[in-house]
Amino acid sequence: MTEGAGIRDGDLPDDLTATEAGMWQAFRNGTVYDLSSGDTVVDDPHGGHPWGPERTVRARIVCWLLLDGPPALAGRVSSLKLTGVQISGTLDLAGGTVVPYLEMKGCRFEREILLPEARFTTARFVDCSVPRLEAARVHTEGDLHLPRCRFHNGVRLTDAHIGTDLLMNQAIVYRDRSGRSLAADGMTVGQDLQAELLESHGELSLRSATIGVSLSLRGARLTNPYTRLALNAPQLTVERTLYLTPAGVGASMLSGATPARGTRIQRFECQGGVRLDDGRFGDAVDLERARFTFTEEQELSLRRVQAPELRFLGEKPQRGKVVLSGARVGNLVDRASAWPGPGNLHMGGFVYENLVPHGPFPLAERLEWVAAATAEYNPEPYERLAAVLRTGGEDEDAREVLLAKQRRRRESLPLAAKLWGYVQDWTVAYGYRPGRAAVWMAVLWAAGSVAFAHASHPPLKGGDHPVWNPALFALDLLLPVIDLGQVGFWQLRGGWQWLAAAMVLLGWILATTVAAGATRLLRRN
Repeated sequence: MTEGAGIRDGDLPDDLTATEAGMWQAFRNGTVYDLSSGDTVVDDPHGGHPWGPERTVRARIVCWLLLDGPPALAGRVSSLKLTGVQISGTLDLAGGTVVPYLEMKGCRFEREILLPEARFTTARFVDCSVPRLEAARVHTEGDLHLPRCRFHNGVRLTDAHIGTDLLMNQAIVYRDRSGRSLAADGMTVGQDLQAELLESHGELSLRSATIGVSLSLRGARLTNPYTRLALNAPQLTVERTLYLTPAGVGASMLSGATPARGTRIQRFECQGGVRLDDGRFGDAVDLERARFTFTEEQELSLRRVQAPELRFLGEKPQRGKVVLSGARVGNLVDRASAWPGPGNLHMGGFVYENLVPHGPFPLAERLEWVAAATAEYNPEPYERLAAVLRTGGEDEDAREVLLAKQRRRRESLPLAAKLWGYVQDWTVAYGYRPGRAAVWMAVLWAAGSVAFAHASHPPLKGGDHPVWNPALFALDLLLPVIDLGQVGFWQLRGGWQWLAAAMVLLGWILATTVAAGATRLLRRN
């Protein structure tokens, strides 16, 4: 009997093994073809226990069933559901259209799976051992499930189109020859990409990928000691939230929910650089309790990211950098202990509209946060922080931030300007504490009044002159421009002349600093 005749008639081809014949009949019946022994050690697809011919089918026969299989039995829907089966040879469905439902659980593949440009309704590979999955430009109308699978030479889903969900929970993926564990550049997922508790050994690449709902890497462990990046996802678009947060091991755990008593928590861990530049996130980027381990050259790069909320609540990286240059977020939810120290934080052009600190984050520590991001003086982070505080009604804190900005600027000025800055700081705090001017003026006026009461003061002219009033004379010296009719009528000699000159100079200094502060206040208003 020829293969074609067997397919047309629904009869068994002559060259099938007994194991393949059983698979053939299960396919026509739409039932599960289970060859597992019941022994968990023997049935482990990732273990070393050999599976003999009684559990082995040829990949060519599997492809035959999927692409051009026999008709279903009356009242049945044909589907391929294999459990505990070993597939010998290369499963090559490249360019094919697979109509039957496909599900393989606990199976071993001797060679790689080739699915480039293939089309499926739904395909499920659960807890399978696969040398490599090559599925560039694969198209599914429904889900692509790969949970608990182990891929020894990487997965390629470049430009793939997944109609609903892509599931890779608890999968283990090792790198291919190019150093990538998962290459999914340009991939489109209609709904969720769930890769919770994933283990990635190599670069996980999601460049220009689009996720229709959320991308969950809860509890995942990304390790790449070979190259600079462990997660490479510039221009990633996620319509809702990117989760780099903890997961409950052995129990489901919703984001933000309290896990059941006794549930072990595994946080998201990444050993290697993270690149999320130019990403767009519809709801949030959530880094709660995330742990990053970098070298000095590696970084968490969030350049030009846009999201309504950034939850920066992970552990402080001990080495490496955090870069937020050009990012724009609505709410910045953070804690003081999450941010790296001076020289390892860059926030040039970082725009945030609201601050939502978790736990105590006093203004002094917030100013240290800004200083850590500006190795050289840059007014922008200070002005952004002041604007956000002022919008939230914290005017006094906003003035403290702007005063800190002026003090930081003073460090970069030449000596003469630096000395003038100290004078402004000591007198009226660069105009941000104008009440100091009145205090200094009152002190100088009182001191001058007492001093000039003992001064010799012959009139300059013998004619008419006002009555000598040491208090008005001191005030006339202190107030620039305003003439109280005292200074031009009396002659001072020796040290009294120097005292009068000092009073005039101090008056001009106080007036200038007050005017500068008033100008800044009017400009802000």
